[in-house]
Amino acid sequence: MMGSPTVMLRPMSVDDVDDAHELERRVYAQAWSRQVFLDELAQSSRHYTVAEVDGSLAGYGGVMLVGGEAHITTVVVDPGHRQARVGTRLMLSLIGEALESGANALTLEVRASNDAAQALYRRFGMAPVGVRKQYYRDEDALIMWVHDIDGAEYQARLAAIRETIE
Repeated sequence: MMGSPTVMLRPMSVDDVDDAHELERRVYAQAWSRQVFLDELAQSSRHYTVAEVDGSLAGYGGVMLVGGEAHITTVVVDPGHRQARVGTRLMLSLIGEALESGANALTLEVRASNDAAQALYRRFGMAPVGVRKQYYRDEDALIMWVHDIDGAEYQARLAAIRETIE
């Protein structure tokens, strides 16, 4: 894509918490507190990545690793950067973390009304398997899963997605 901004990914640090919290509050009515970010970063089973465009926070995402499963805890993209493939880049990074940890399955919850996020997750092979009633207090969540992320077929899917952003 000609003229697309350069997106840089790096591990989230405590220094990113204020910016991440501010973005969280702009995007979600029920935002994580600063303390939740600090608590998440302190857990060895969690990995958080930030995306920057021109030195500013454009998004972040996290994954929790438990045994052979990885749970995407959050993917947040600044509305001003939603066409820059930030969410795709974050998902590739988080799935990479999951694979490095030995995970073979990936799950997450997503708002039932968030069609854009669901489309992103479907692109990564995730499919709805159930509903968590009132997960977001004001709305149900779809539970999405993909299995065999360590297999050749899924690796080919990831390679094809990578090609679209390089």
